[in-house]
Amino acid sequence: MSDRKTAIVTGSTSGIGLATAHALAAAGNNIVVNSFSDKAEDRAIAEKIAGKHGVEAVYMQADMSKPDECRALVERTNERFGTVDIVVNNAGIQHVSPVETFPTEKWDAIIAINLSSAFHTTAAAIPHMKRQGSGRIVNIASAHGLRASPFKSAYVAAKHGIVGLTKTVALEMAESRITCNAVCPGFVLTPLVEVQIADQMKANNMDRETAIREVILKKQPTREFVTVEQIAETVVFLCSPAAEQITGTTISVDGGWTAQ
Repeated sequence: MSDRKTAIVTGSTSGIGLATAHALAAAGNNIVVNSFSDKAEDRAIAEKIAGKHGVEAVYMQADMSKPDECRALVERTNERFGTVDIVVNNAGIQHVSPVETFPTEKWDAIIAINLSSAFHTTAAAIPHMKRQGSGRIVNIASAHGLRASPFKSAYVAAKHGIVGLTKTVALEMAESRITCNAVCPGFVLTPLVEVQIADQMKANNMDRETAIREVILKKQPTREFVTVEQIAETVVFLCSPAAEQITGTTISVDGGWTAQ
C-alpha cells in the first residue's frame, strides 16, 4: 500500500500513452501501464518508468476491445495499490475508408477500443473514486471529436462520442470531487500517424516532407506536429490542484485546427 496516487493509462506502451505515463510518474503518481500484448518489452516499460521516476509502476495486460477486461483492469489496479485516483483513457486505433466500403469489423473494433473502453473503465473506477472522495478522469479525444474529416467515420464517431461521454460523466460527478475532461490533440507524430504519412506518400506520389506539410498538416495552421510531451503535460495539469474546477470540457492542443 502506498500514499501515492495511482494512475491507469490505457494504451500506454507507445505514443501519447507512454509519454503520459512518464509525465504522471514524474509528478509523483504510481502508474499502471497497459496494452493488449503482454510482452517482455511491455513489462520492461513499467520497470523503466519506476526506475526513472522513483514510483511504483506495473504492467497490466488488458484488451480494450473487451468490456470485462476493461473493468478488470480497474479492479486489479485497486487490488494492487488500494486506490484508483486517475484514469487516462488513451487506447485507440484507426482505419481510413469510405463509409460504403468501411469494413464492419473495423467499425466495431474502433468503437469498442476508442469509445466503449472509456465507458467501461470509467464506470468501474467511479465507485473507487467516490469512496476515496476524489478522482480525475481524462479522456484522450481528438480534434476529430470536434470536427469531421472524410473517410474516418468510425474514428470521428468514436471521438465525438468520447466528448459526449466526458460531459455526461462530469455532470454526474460534479458534487463528488471527481472531474472528467477531454484532451483533443491535433496531429501528433505517433506510430498511428506514421502509417498515415506513408499512405499519403504512396497515394499522392509525394516525398515525406511534402506529404506531411501539404496533406497531413493541411488543417493544422501552425504546420507543426503537436508533441506527445505537450499532450502529456496537459493531462498532468488536468490532474493537478489547479484544475479542480475544470470539468466537462475539452482542451484543444491542435495548432489552431479547431479555431478555423
